Amino acid sequence: MERVSVLCLSLLVCSLSGAEPQDIEQRKVSPESVNVPEPQPCPSDLHTVLREMSVKLAENRLMIQQLQTLNQEQAAKLKEVDTHQQAQASELKSLKTRTNVTENQVESLRRDRAVGQVAFSTSLLASGSGTIGPFNTVTNLVFRYVISNIGNAYSPNTGFFTAPVRGAYHFELHIYGPNASGAWLVKNGEHICIAWENQTNGHGKASNGATLLLEPGDVVFVRQYANSVIQDNGNHHSTFSGHLLFPM
Repeated sequence: MERVSVLCLSLLVCSLSGAEPQDIEQRKVSPESVNVPEPQPCPSDLHTVLREMSVKLAENRLMIQQLQTLNQEQAAKLKEVDTHQQAQASELKSLKTRTNVTENQVESLRRDRAVGQVAFSTSLLASGSGTIGPFNTVTNLVFRYVISNIGNAYSPNTGFFTAPVRGAYHFELHIYGPNASGAWLVKNGEHICIAWENQTNGHGKASNGATLLLEPGDVVFVRQYANSVIQDNGNHHSTFSGHLLFPM
């Protein structure tokens, strides 16, 4: 409605501006006394303004589209960054898991190495010299004097060596005595091998040994042969020794 009013007013002004000079003279009105209104834009000017506004509107729309495209690109980049961060977090978690596994393996190897350091060597008598036997039946021997006991797997109170880990162990048995002397190497009650000697005069010495596959808790010890005599002194003639070759 306002546009129609402005258009009508413009047409009126244009018609007034096109009046002949004699009409003004006939009305006997001087140009100085006439209050001429400000010139208003003609329809052609309005079309120009509308075209400019249309152009600006198109430019604004283009700018809005460009901003929307830019926002979409930034959103895509943010999504890509977020995906990358999630991948990094997953990789970090996996790395921590692998690190924990490695640390556990190292700790296990360290424990195995510590447990794998097993070796002992003993002599029959704690001190002095003496003779053990003869006995009517086989008798467990307790080697009292501890030369070394790495890993503390041997007990000088019971004479038992108890395997701490599954593995291959090697044992040696040496006995010394007059006349008949003999002793068994025993695993969990099973006789493995015997060291035996029989001298008609003087003293003799016998030795034997074996490599055994032991499970944790298996025991190895020595039994004196029935009716035999075993001697020992400060020179440690009669000994029982063993060590872990390798864990399995």
